[in-house]
Amino acid sequence: MTPEPAPEPSGPPPGRDRHAAGMAVRRQVLGDAHVDRAVAATDAFTADFQDLITRYAWGEIWSRPGLDRRTRSVITLAVLATLHHDEELAMHVRAALRNGLTPQEISEVLLQVGVYAGVPAANRAFAVARRALRQEDE
Repeated sequence: MTPEPAPEPSGPPPGRDRHAAGMAVRRQVLGDAHVDRAVAATDAFTADFQDLITRYAWGEIWSRPGLDRRTRSVITLAVLATLHHDEELAMHVRAALRNGLTPQEISEVLLQVGVYAGVPAANRAFAVARRALRQEDE
């Protein structure tokens, strides 16, 4: 007996609707202040890139129904910590708080990074996360 194929994901709509959906998710996850700064800094050179990340990162991937935002934040924190993308990591620590993670859960993610990506990566990530959490408390 052949198994039935998995149903197609019911993701966001294509084109400009994907951009609008992506902008809404981006604002919910990163906050209006961050998105407003990114939009204000957009120029002819960066406009296509801003459109790309809004449509695909936010309008396509972050909008998919397969994972909730907490889970997406956990994955994003682990990947950014592993790759030493400190500015993006700090931004996503703040986003993880908005998505319902606690500082203790963020710490657990970074401990996991230490085991699988190396202690230096986790050490650096803890320092970045601590700064971001302190800034969030101010």
